[in-house]
Amino acid sequence: MTRPVDAGGSIAERVVRWQGAHGRHHLPWQNTREPYRVWLSEIMLQQTQVATVLGYYERFLQRLPDVASLAAAPLDEVLALWSGLGYYSRARNLHRCAQVVMAEHGGQFPQSVEALAALPGIGRSTAGAIAAFCFGVRAPILDANVRRVLTRVLGFADDLARPANERLLWQRAEALLPSPDSDLAATMPRYTQGLMDLGAGICLPRQPACLLCPLQDICVARRDGQPERYPVRTRTLRRSAQAWWLLLQRDAAGRIWLQRRPGAGIWAGLYCPPVWDSREALLAALGLEEDSAAVQELPAFTHVLTHRDLHLHPVLAPGAAAAVQEDQPGGWYDAAQWGALGLPAPIRSLLDGLAGDMA
Repeated sequence: MTRPVDAGGSIAERVVRWQGAHGRHHLPWQNTREPYRVWLSEIMLQQTQVATVLGYYERFLQRLPDVASLAAAPLDEVLALWSGLGYYSRARNLHRCAQVVMAEHGGQFPQSVEALAALPGIGRSTAGAIAAFCFGVRAPILDANVRRVLTRVLGFADDLARPANERLLWQRAEALLPSPDSDLAATMPRYTQGLMDLGAGICLPRQPACLLCPLQDICVARRDGQPERYPVRTRTLRRSAQAWWLLLQRDAAGRIWLQRRPGAGIWAGLYCPPVWDSREALLAALGLEEDSAAVQELPAFTHVLTHRDLHLHPVLAPGAAAAVQEDQPGGWYDAAQWGALGLPAPIRSLLDGLAGDMA
């Protein structure tokens, strides 16, 4: 069992010492100061678990090892590599960001937080992480894990749904940074990683392991016995539900008609079978009656998005002429071609299952 570091020193000093002794050191993006690799990991890790990201990170780098190759790659290839990670706007922004770095920065990531945050898909926290890890810049971060650690240690009970309070927490986070007199090139990466490690493995949302934390004796939330109270955010997200009827139209060669989704909305820019909002509308597009035996309804399933439950109803139908929807270009694709397309994870699983049944 690991033990917390000795008491004493600033919060930054404690975190740095703890990270050196007990933090994570095995992750592939920790062994580099290459901005491209750090940036890629930071984007992939947004709202995604480390265990999930590891495989995607390695596969992505094998195909697109640097910012130049990413910028030159077709968006479809980027989306295909991202397929299954979710939050696909990250992949589109990743591609656009690489193109901006090549076109406006000569293929080199800028070193300041302000310039990094001006790039597509990079917010203030991600910019701070890249600047701290790669360039030793004295910059705070406030991702979900770090926000939880700092609000608990400080007893910061102001409602973060209010922008003024969010700004105040940023100021507090900046005040806690390692001293400008320290060796920032070495200290900032370890401090930043230490906060991330504490949030990921010790200061958990529920049942935090306070006895293992290097900040336990100065943590206001632990002192008050209410760590799960923090962070405070009163605004709650409302969940909704939506039903999609998916037309799996198969030609004589067994290929499936897939269309690119519109540029905005759910699964924007990805490939998907044509979608209707009701069974009746789907059958009408095929020119069939409601009791037609020409289609086969496959088992429905639910895909959970951040704010929405998507109830998917696959319908298998023959036909060489696709029921094309306006403004959604598409084509006939077989199983060997699906791997090169950007497909949402549930659609890829659905198609793979269909291919297995046909084999």
